[in-house]
Amino acid sequence: MSALASIRPDSWNLPLFLHVLGAMVLVGAAAVGSVSALAAAQGDQGVFLRRVSFRSFLIVALPAYIAMRIGAEWMYSKELGDGVDEPTWVGIGYITADVGAGLLLITLILSGIAVRRGSPGLSRAAGVVSLIAVIAWLVAVWAMGGKP
Repeated sequence: MSALASIRPDSWNLPLFLHVLGAMVLVGAAAVGSVSALAAAQGDQGVFLRRVSFRSFLIVALPAYIAMRIGAEWMYSKELGDGVDEPTWVGIGYITADVGAGLLLITLILSGIAVRRGSPGLSRAAGVVSLIAVIAWLVAVWAMGGKP
C-alpha cells in the first residue's frame, strides 16, 4: 500500500509542494509570532518583540496561509474533485484551516493594536490566540502526515 501512495502523477507535484511549503512556513511564522508576543508581554524588549510578532504574522504568516490554501484547493481538485468520499484527514485540514484563518485575523488585529498602543496585555492575548492556532495546525500536520 505504501508503494501505491508514493506513485502519483507529476502534475500533482507543484500543488502539493505549494501546500506543504505554505503550511510549514505558516506554522513556523505563527510559532515565532506567538513566542515573541508572549515574551513582549514580560520582557524588557517589549516594543521590539511586539513589532517582530506583528510583522511575523502580517508579512510571513498571512501570505503563507494564502499559499497553503491555494495549494490545498488545487490538490483537492486534482485528487478528490470528482465526488469521491472525503477521507477524515481532509475534513480535519479544512476545519483547522478555516478556524485558523479566523484566529490568524484576530491575532493580526490584536498584535497590530498592541504595537500601536504599546500594550503588553494585548500582546499576551495575541500570543495566546495564535498559540491556539499553532496547536490546531500541528494537529492538521499530524492528520495529513499520519492519515488516520
